[in-house]
Amino acid sequence: MPRFFCEIVMPLQDLVEYFNDRLEWEHHANFRPFFFKDNQVYGLFGPIRIGTDFQAITPLDGSEPIGQWARLQVSTEEVPDLQNHELEALLSLPASQAIHPDSIVDFDRLARTVHMLNFLTLPQPAGVLQLDVDPRHVLGVKRDHGAYFQEVIIKCGLQPSAIAIHLKLSSIYARYYKHLLQGLENYRQRGYQVALQTPALTPSLTALIDTLQPDRVSLPLSVGALKQHAALNNIPAVAIGVDDLDAMRDARLQGFQWVTGTLKATNALLKEAS
Repeated sequence: MPRFFCEIVMPLQDLVEYFNDRLEWEHHANFRPFFFKDNQVYGLFGPIRIGTDFQAITPLDGSEPIGQWARLQVSTEEVPDLQNHELEALLSLPASQAIHPDSIVDFDRLARTVHMLNFLTLPQPAGVLQLDVDPRHVLGVKRDHGAYFQEVIIKCGLQPSAIAIHLKLSSIYARYYKHLLQGLENYRQRGYQVALQTPALTPSLTALIDTLQPDRVSLPLSVGALKQHAALNNIPAVAIGVDDLDAMRDARLQGFQWVTGTLKATNALLKEAS
């Protein structure tokens, strides 16, 4: 499994200000959502404060994690009142440049930038960074998926090959699989890894996995023995929700290659199980 090293191109505080400057310029408004506190980066989306909770993706053979899954950490933050000149600037924006606080695409991009910056605070090499991408984001962006975020990645000293785009899918998206496949292939063509998470292995979800051939699939232990699902024969599987030693044993018996959990909890379970 390849390891990815990060070459930080500027101090983290400077990167935070760089992305604040960029968003302020893009929106032509006083829109500076990122801040650095106690060696962590946070982002503001209205009253929501976005942070990062990393979970290791750890092989069941007890070797080092192959990467980190960035999970959303959300809390509330008091939003300061805007000044008169800031309100006037917002009202003067053309519709095409206005800030849309309910946009899933804007939220997704903001969250991924926070996760990327926090990834830089981890000991290196930290492996692959797995980032959740809302399927509605993939459907909402009509072309050039990954182009916007690629600029963020490169500015942080990484390459797309160090990033896994992770989509959580259910059968409700079955009628949109063609569009999702097109979007994910756009990411893949830019060098990103692709990972899927599904709650079950229904025929439609299994067909999608078989067509896409993602780099990994995340599944709950409730799916049962993986050998029963031919589509997973050549695709590594990650067990999610492994919280105790019994679940660890189940994951081994069912044929999972990796498990997820917090760094401390997963390492303790693996040590006890070995």
